[in-house]
Amino acid sequence: MKITVLDTTLRDGLQGEDVSLSVNDKLNIVKLLDGFGVNFIEAGNPFSNPKDAQFFEEAQRLKLANAKLTAFGSTVRKHTKPEDDAGLTALLAANTEIVTIFGKSSILHVNEVLKVSPEENLRMIRATVEYLVRKKRQVIFDAEHFYDGYAMDKDYAESSLAAAAEAGAFVLCLCDTNGGTLPSAIFDITQKIVRHYPNAQIGVHTHNDSGCAVANTLAAVEAGAAHIQGTFTGFGERCGNAELCSVLPNLVLKMGKECDADLSKLTVTATTISECANLKLENNKPYIGKSAFTHKGGMHIDGVLKHTASFEHVDPETVGNKRRFLVSEVAGKGVVFEKLKTLYPEFDKTSPELDAIVAKLKEMESVGYQFEAADASFELMAAGVLSRRKKFFNLKFYKTMAEFPVAEGELSASATIKVEVDGKTEMTAAAGDGPVNALDLALRKALTVFYPAISDMHLTDYKVRVIDQNKDTAARVRVLIESTDKEKVWTTIGVSENIIEASLTALIDSIEYKLLH
Repeated sequence: MKITVLDTTLRDGLQGEDVSLSVNDKLNIVKLLDGFGVNFIEAGNPFSNPKDAQFFEEAQRLKLANAKLTAFGSTVRKHTKPEDDAGLTALLAANTEIVTIFGKSSILHVNEVLKVSPEENLRMIRATVEYLVRKKRQVIFDAEHFYDGYAMDKDYAESSLAAAAEAGAFVLCLCDTNGGTLPSAIFDITQKIVRHYPNAQIGVHTHNDSGCAVANTLAAVEAGAAHIQGTFTGFGERCGNAELCSVLPNLVLKMGKECDADLSKLTVTATTISECANLKLENNKPYIGKSAFTHKGGMHIDGVLKHTASFEHVDPETVGNKRRFLVSEVAGKGVVFEKLKTLYPEFDKTSPELDAIVAKLKEMESVGYQFEAADASFELMAAGVLSRRKKFFNLKFYKTMAEFPVAEGELSASATIKVEVDGKTEMTAAAGDGPVNALDLALRKALTVFYPAISDMHLTDYKVRVIDQNKDTAARVRVLIESTDKEKVWTTIGVSENIIEASLTALIDSIEYKLLH
């Protein structure tokens, strides 16, 4: 049985806090989801806001290879004919072959939210679906609050499905709208509905308020559901929706189900959608996160090097991710060697320099360095031990000044710096938004005279962590700096009791890494 997939990132996902997309962002995400292979893209409610209406107008020019766009709306308003309902008129104007209609299946919502009779609610469902089917639309019926409604009054919850099915809906989707139902109940209820409607396609739509959205979706499929809904990376109202990036690989790789999704594009699709939404993709996301196949413990890495299945449940390439080994104080020689081999393919495991690099690593991490988060600084440290690190410049002098109060329109700090390159010196100054920013600008300004290539690099992230918290303001700090030249991204580190010195160490490493490459 093939599972059909509806992605609602562009509708339910946009109800998540801090999530906002332009029309152009939505069009780009549609192309991504189509390329990935979802069957339906629920792209918004054309009646709810002008942006969604504009999106559907522009989306009609898209040529999709796999997915069908789906417009979303509610049942007809109470005591109203479908042809007189503005929401349904807007839904038809979206001109999508598929429409999703949500209707109440919980007697609580019928009585307390809609404030209509149970019979009127069923009329609203039936009349809406019949009208849209007459207008040549295929209807997915979302039975809102179905699982809660079933627990409260199963006969009425089932009657809402019957109304939609008899009117011609081709999918009956059971919704755990509040996200509070547990997998065992999802399985039992879904199985009963599947058996009751053997000729219908039963779907499931879950929210993550109890942390069970993915498990609930899998339980529903195990019970016979053949249609699933979720958002690609899980964002959505309150605690979010079922995360398709976890649901789909579990269905295909663990449960042997078939769907049209191309799992090899899973990670890149998730990453790009997160970038479009200006949201950080958490490192520890299953399957797609940066840390999903990252190994730090020495015994774990040793096991993976001998047999990947020893500490990996699937091959990272099946979901478009990659394996990473972190070098740290808990890493053994084998880990460091594997890392060095990627930098220097000719490096020999019997080389005495390996012991020296491991010793240097442990020594520096004992005073606060953390190379697992700063690959570029590790490479420079190793190059130094191997006598392969070129000294591109010498820092002869620096001075920073911060001002308070700051005049309106003025920057808050300045820095003066002097560097020497091949016997020639350059001294310059710069103003910045704080002493570290001023130092960064002054250092690159001076060095660009000798190395024009660094003009295209800039900082993208700056993090500070206090290491010795019991020493108050005299504590050592760890500074991590992320830099980019629009082609590569790299991270460097500095540690000192002086935050300016720690920042400068990381800045120098950042520039030297750029020059080394």
